[in-house]
Amino acid sequence: MNDETTDARPLQVRIADDLRGQIKRGDLAPGDKLPTLQALADRYGVSMIVARRAVELLRQEGLLTSRKGSGNYVRERKQVKRYGIHRYSRSVWAGSTPQAILRAEGAEQGKTVGQKAETTQVPAPAFVAERLPDVSEGELVYVRRRVTTLDGVINQSADSYFSLATGERSPAVITGEGPGGHIARINAISPVLEIQEEIATRMPTGPEAARLQIPPGTPIFEVIRTYHTEQGPLDVTHFLIRGDMAVFDYKFPVPD
Repeated sequence: MNDETTDARPLQVRIADDLRGQIKRGDLAPGDKLPTLQALADRYGVSMIVARRAVELLRQEGLLTSRKGSGNYVRERKQVKRYGIHRYSRSVWAGSTPQAILRAEGAEQGKTVGQKAETTQVPAPAFVAERLPDVSEGELVYVRRRVTTLDGVINQSADSYFSLATGERSPAVITGEGPGGHIARINAISPVLEIQEEIATRMPTGPEAARLQIPPGTPIFEVIRTYHTEQGPLDVTHFLIRGDMAVFDYKFPVPD
């Protein structure tokens, strides 16, 4: 830290700023272990309590992760760009070699994508009833729950909701069978004309953090996606995406 100028900020903030700078410069690289709290306290001439508070600030920002009995480490970030428009190209999921959207996107960036999925019936949440005109809140609907991984690390959950009537029209949309992923199966029921995504950021709840196995201090992107088809909205998907593993990249023509 620079002691030549007056700085009225708390010591833990100044120490966190200094460590953050080391991480951004690469002096502390992803996976590097931080000095012990005692070593940090000695280096900066502060108490252990102040050193601990500085480290906690960086954990809350998602820059550090703690390993029980081992110490604090600079978090390794495995990010994949989510190309907002390009990723939904028909050539991806309905071309000569149809691929699920996330698998195609991950492969393009050299990532191995894995997925676990199950389908069940649940009462329709309010946000689903608001977006599917043939569904009322509390009415039974199908939900296809998926948790996906990038290079073996969970990056998101994706829960797709659709009505029982939609499921009756296509057993494949219930079982998740067939090429092209979920969008291809909805498209087979009725051609998909528009895709709407509503994006927000927040901290995860306890159950959400457990499902995604998120280290403390990691925010999430919450995305609600609606497939609008020739016959109206048929599917609403609720995504929870680890904020440290995703970059949203949009490029599109300027509308008239």
